[in-house]
Amino acid sequence: MKRVAILISGGGSNMVRLAEDMRGDHPARPVLVLANDSGAGGLAKAAALGIETAVVDHRDFADRAGFEMRLTETLEAAAPDIICLAGFMRILTPAFTARWAGRVLNIHPSLLPLYPGLDTHARAIAAGDAEAGCSVHEVTAELDGGPVLGQARVPVRPGDTPETLAARVLVQEHRLYPAVLRRVAAGETGRIDLPPPEGMD
Repeated sequence: MKRVAILISGGGSNMVRLAEDMRGDHPARPVLVLANDSGAGGLAKAAALGIETAVVDHRDFADRAGFEMRLTETLEAAAPDIICLAGFMRILTPAFTARWAGRVLNIHPSLLPLYPGLDTHARAIAAGDAEAGCSVHEVTAELDGGPVLGQARVPVRPGDTPETLAARVLVQEHRLYPAVLRRVAAGETGRIDLPPPEGMD
């Protein structure tokens, strides 16, 4: 049984979906939800699900190196096989990604390699894209640049705003991330691509 740590910064909706999926015959279990902000709403949700929680607040450290050292110490105590970034809003240094190489997943709200970084939905709309979506990728030193393990797509509709598009993409995030984690935990390789849910095309 693989051990999974989930890193969050906010409400943790993707964390909840991952945790809810890791039951029954799933090859992994959540062992820790770690936030970089004590006010993250996902902490209470994780506790309600019976998952151990921890906080390593980046504001308590003078530099990124000190923050990541404490982050690694906390993770090492939980001994995860897989680390899932789920709305974790801190850029990780090459030293951290090298320490956990091959074991960290992230979900990003665009069809990578399109639109790494922020403001993905606004950028897709401004470009006149016919579709948008989300990607789960392995985390490397390059921002949002690791190998893509899965994608899910949604149409960009006339009149979409970044907010309406984000809401539609989030539905797909909640489908894609659990599907990819299940495969990774089972040792399966190769990417997966999910079609839009019924009625979304």
